[in-house]
Amino acid sequence: MDARKALITDIFNNSTLIEIPFFQRSYVWKEDLWSRLLEDMEFVVKTKKPHFLGSIILKQGSTPLPGALYSACKTIVDGQQRLTTFLIFLKVLCLKTGQTALFDFQFRIMGQEIALRHGKNDIRAFEKVMSLTKAEKLENFENNSKVVEAFNYFVSNIDAQKLDVMQIIMNTQFVRIDLDINENEQQIFDTINSLGVNLTTSELLKNYFFSRTSINEYESIWVQAFEKDEETKAYWDMELETGRIKRAMIDIFFDAYFQLFIQNKQYNISNEDKLMYARVDNLSQSYQHFINNYCGGDKGIVLRQMKSYALCFMQTFRPEQCNMAVPKEMGTERLNIIIFGLKNTTLIPYVLYLAKNINQKEKLNQICGVLESYIMRRMVVHAPTKNYNNLFTSLILNGVLDVDTLQMRLQKAGDATTYIPSDEELEIGFKKEKLVNLQAKGIIYLLESVIRPADSATALLGFNSYSLEHLMPKKWRNNWPPCTSEELAKKRDSILLTLGNLAIIPQSLNASIRDAAWDVKKSGKGNKPGLTICAGGLYTFRNVLDKTTWNENEIDERAIWMSNQAKNIWKL
Repeated sequence: MDARKALITDIFNNSTLIEIPFFQRSYVWKEDLWSRLLEDMEFVVKTKKPHFLGSIILKQGSTPLPGALYSACKTIVDGQQRLTTFLIFLKVLCLKTGQTALFDFQFRIMGQEIALRHGKNDIRAFEKVMSLTKAEKLENFENNSKVVEAFNYFVSNIDAQKLDVMQIIMNTQFVRIDLDINENEQQIFDTINSLGVNLTTSELLKNYFFSRTSINEYESIWVQAFEKDEETKAYWDMELETGRIKRAMIDIFFDAYFQLFIQNKQYNISNEDKLMYARVDNLSQSYQHFINNYCGGDKGIVLRQMKSYALCFMQTFRPEQCNMAVPKEMGTERLNIIIFGLKNTTLIPYVLYLAKNINQKEKLNQICGVLESYIMRRMVVHAPTKNYNNLFTSLILNGVLDVDTLQMRLQKAGDATTYIPSDEELEIGFKKEKLVNLQAKGIIYLLESVIRPADSATALLGFNSYSLEHLMPKKWRNNWPPCTSEELAKKRDSILLTLGNLAIIPQSLNASIRDAAWDVKKSGKGNKPGLTICAGGLYTFRNVLDKTTWNENEIDERAIWMSNQAKNIWKL
C-alpha cells in the first residue's frame, strides 16, 4: 500500500483511466454536499490556502487492451462520490469561464475519452454531462439521475467571478492510497470508513490544552466546566442542528467562545486568518494557530476565562425552553426560542458576549428585546439571514453592550441583507409573505405569549407543544365555496399560505376536520374536536371563531390585526 498527498492532476494524468466498478452503487450526493463543496472552493480561492477534500483509494485495474487510448487502469475502491462531484463542478466552471480546452486536456485521455469511467447506473448520464458544450440546465433524462441534478445545481449556483480554476486545481488536495493487486481492498475500506469514532472539536482541544503534567489544571478548569456531573455532561453532549449539520453543544460553545478572541481588537488578527478561523470544521486547528501566532504560544490566555464563560453559556442557552411556557417579558428566555426553536444559532456568540459582560438583568433584557424585534421583523418580511454571522460578530468587535449603541448600529446596517423593516413593510409581510411553517409558528407563538391576558384561563404551553394550522385549508376545493374564476382560485391558493390564515393550536386536527367546511372545522364532528375545543383561549384566535364565514377578506383583516400587535411588541 502506498499513501501520499496528491492533487487532482496527480490522479488524472492524460494516460490513466480511473474506473468505477461496473456494479458499484449509484452516485448519491445531494444539494447539501454540493453546496458545501461550492463553499469550500470559494474559500480556497479567497484564501489561496490548501484544502483537503478527502482520501481516494485506488487499486490496480484491468490490463489495457491493444489499441486502448490509456496505458494504465485504476479501479476506485473509495472516493467515487467526491471525484464524480469534483469533475462535474470543474466541468461547469470551465464551461462558464471558457476554459473547456483546459478541462479536456486534463480529464480526457489523449483529449478524447473521459478519464473517469462510471458504473452501469450512471455511465450514460455522466458521459452526457461531460460532453456538454454550454453551461445550461439539462433535462433529467435518466430517471432523476443525481449526476444530472449535480450538473444543474452547479449551473445555477456557480458564480464564476468568485472562482479560479487553476487556484482550485493547485490547492485542492487528496490523500491518494494505491493498493497492490493482492491487497484486501474491503478490509482497508472498512478500516478507514467504519472503525473508531471521529474525534470532536472538544476532544481535540482537550488533548491540546492538557497533558499528563497538567492534571490539576484539567480538573479545575475542564472537569468543573464540562464534566462535573451527569447533568453537566448530558448538557454538553446534546446535539443540535446548526445549518446543514448536527453539532454537540460543547462544540457550539467553543465556536462562540473563539469569536470573543478573534473579534478582540487587541490581537489585530488579519482578515485572511479571520476567514480561516470562521470555518467550524477546522476549529481545533484554528485555536492552535491563534495561540501560536497571536498569543505567543500562551494557552493560558484562552484557558483563564474558559470555565466562567462555559458556566455563563450553560445558564444562558437552554434548548429545553422550547418545551416550557415563555415569559412575555423580553429576555434570554425568549431568545432561546429564536435560537433553538427557530434555528438562529448565529446569535449565540453575541448573546454570550452580552450575558457575560452585562450584570444588570434589566439592561440585558432591554438588549434582548432589541435583538428579538430585529430578528422577528426580518423574519416576517422573509429577509435573508446569510449576513447575520458577520453582523453579530461585528457587534462583538465594536464592544456593543448598550441598547442605544445597538439600535444605532442596526439602523446603520441599511443594505438588503441587514436592514430593519419598517412598520409598513411589516404589515405587507403579514399580508403577503409565504413563510416556512417553523417561522410562521414562531412568529405567532411569540405574539401569543405577549398579547394574551395575564388572567387567561388557558395556560400557555411550550413552543414545541404547538402545531401550525391553516384556517382555510389547502384542500379548500373539496368542501369550501368555489371561486368564480381560475384567477381568483389561484389568488386564494396564495393568500391561504400567509400569516393571516395561519394559527397555532396545541392539538392537531383530524384530517377529516382539517379539510372540512368552516362550520364543521370550528365545531368538530362526532368525537373529533374542532378549533373551538382545540384552540379556545388562544388570543391569536381573537374573534376568529365568531366568524360565520372565513374568506380572503377575513384573512386580510386578521393579517392587519396581527401586524398591529407586532408593531407594538417588536419596536425599533
